[in-house]
Amino acid sequence: MHRLGLIRQGFPDRAAFDIAVSTALLRRAATQQVETLRLHVPGPALAFGARDRNSAGYPAAITRAAEIGFPPVRRLAGGKAAVFHAGTLAFSWAVPEADARQGIERRFILMAQTVTKTLRSLGIDARVGEVPGEYCPGRFSVNAGGATKLMGVGQRLIRGGAHLGGVLVVDGSQQVRAALTPVYAALGYEWDPATVGSVADELGRAVSNHEIADALLGELGNAFEMSEQSLDGEVLASAEQLAPEHEAEVPVDTSASAGG
Repeated sequence: MHRLGLIRQGFPDRAAFDIAVSTALLRRAATQQVETLRLHVPGPALAFGARDRNSAGYPAAITRAAEIGFPPVRRLAGGKAAVFHAGTLAFSWAVPEADARQGIERRFILMAQTVTKTLRSLGIDARVGEVPGEYCPGRFSVNAGGATKLMGVGQRLIRGGAHLGGVLVVDGSQQVRAALTPVYAALGYEWDPATVGSVADELGRAVSNHEIADALLGELGNAFEMSEQSLDGEVLASAEQLAPEHEAEVPVDTSASAGG
């Protein structure tokens, strides 16, 4: 059975550092052939992709994100702006791959099917595919009944490795809508806030991140031999160096000048 290292550590109070840890794990996968899955609860953050950063509305968007309590950061994978908060589960799968491009679709399918099977085991009509009008659209999103998006996923490829990362909304769909509404307006994106969903919405009851994480790991345990690990000093030191690259600084207002 294929072995997979499991890391549960997150850094909810350090959004840019949290993403930098995933970058460091990707680089380690590529250079040291170490495969790991990090599954953790993030803090509030609004992660922007390259397309967002090229938008004329980007400065206003990151300002809005900071104003509503979602630190703006630069995401590792591609795609449009996505929301993380304490009611979500973030996953980061770092995979050694000699030719990372060859396995793109296989990795997407693996994650989408794993999440779908997990949610179906809980009684949710989970399906793979994009919901019209969803935020950060993608054909390997996981939705509920073809109506609301529950999970988004993206990839980042480097020489020798691949990173599969994303977020599953366990609870707090209203927080996702509240965060994305002003940000997507600033970026000029059209979307339908009604397409945001959560596991709790579908189950009609309170549900914890721990419950869903255990269910996901149970499904993965059918295919992988997992061993829980802690982040080592080398990865943490690398993440400290990489963290500034993931910061999205709010622009300073220079319209008013001192003096008279």
